[in-house]
Amino acid sequence: MGKSKTKHKTKKKKLNSMIRTDVWKLKVTYVEKELLLLTVAEYRKFLKPLVFIVNAEWKLMGNLTDKEKVNYLEKSIHATSKNTIPKYSYYQKVINKYSSFRKFPSYLRRAAIADAIGIVSSFQTRYREWQSGIRKNRKVRPPRLTAICQSYPALYKGQQVKYNNDYQNVSLKVWNGFDWVWLEEITVKGHGLNRHKVIGNQIKSPALLVNSKTCQLSMPVKIKPIKKEDSDYVCSVDLGINNAATCSIVGQDGTVKARKFINPARDIDRRNKRKMMITKKSKQTHRKTSKKFVKGFCRGLDRKSSNINLEISRYISREIIDFAKLHDVKVIVIENLAGWKAKGGKKGTLMRQKFHLWCHQKIWYSVLIGDKYFSRVFVSKSSTNTLRTPVTLETLRSLELSGCK
Repeated sequence: MGKSKTKHKTKKKKLNSMIRTDVWKLKVTYVEKELLLLTVAEYRKFLKPLVFIVNAEWKLMGNLTDKEKVNYLEKSIHATSKNTIPKYSYYQKVINKYSSFRKFPSYLRRAAIADAIGIVSSFQTRYREWQSGIRKNRKVRPPRLTAICQSYPALYKGQQVKYNNDYQNVSLKVWNGFDWVWLEEITVKGHGLNRHKVIGNQIKSPALLVNSKTCQLSMPVKIKPIKKEDSDYVCSVDLGINNAATCSIVGQDGTVKARKFINPARDIDRRNKRKMMITKKSKQTHRKTSKKFVKGFCRGLDRKSSNINLEISRYISREIIDFAKLHDVKVIVIENLAGWKAKGGKKGTLMRQKFHLWCHQKIWYSVLIGDKYFSRVFVSKSSTNTLRTPVTLETLRSLELSGCK
């Protein structure tokens, strides 16, 4: 008797949590910004020798877990009552030179250790690949360890950052030149996409980004994906250059119920006409002066062209949403072209200009936030191994319940 064939049940993959980052802009005075800049500078002074220490100890700690690496390094550099003589006494010797090291916050020290581990781990991986022959060409030079890096400190909740008044104000621990003090009640001007207000989301430790131009918190938010609803039909959107968007209502068996081509040709011509005017003026100016263009050259034409391009993306997103509602479709599938770069067309050609002005990211973003029924994004792969982003309609109401509109 033949053996009966048993059917192997495949387990469905659970949706893992995602991390998305919002930008929280801070409203600070001149004095407060100087203190924040001073804090970042002291953090980088503490980080630089750590990179060399981690690189020297990498053979011993390369196979340890992340938590074990942090504990091992902290014990090697930090003196305590139980650990009076650490392996590396650099930080004890330079206390008189860098007074901030005397009372350096413990959680900020651990953030610097984790940062140094990441820098060295990246270098070791790239160097190992270079040694094994994975290179662009034979003459590529080996990677170098970058110790002088422009890293920004991660702030742990309750230790370096406190949130007040429903996240409208924050308090930050800074170095004022003499001691570590709290900078109270810093106003937050904007919270990005307000992901922290969605029920079920969880904010993580932000990074303090301060330089001559910006002052903000890079706030990572842990997002728990919601399962997609089953749907008999979906609205598939193919983004192109000649036709801005091609929408199709596709069934589970591949049947195409309806199709629509969206191509605002008049607006595209208006946009391209202004770009060609900028090109013509730049050529004429360069012939006569043979110098670099001044700041703000053709500012008005460039502003009008950019606004037209933004309006094109909004028009296309509205048409996609209306088409999906017309056929009572709950899911819209859009190509995820994030990170895509054009390979065709030489510099200065019309083909290159078409790729440069292609507003596929603006269309994707406008579809996501352009209608109140759009609530959550899921990223998956299609049968051709290309990224597709299903946007579920009318499935999640937590945005409205939490007051995020």
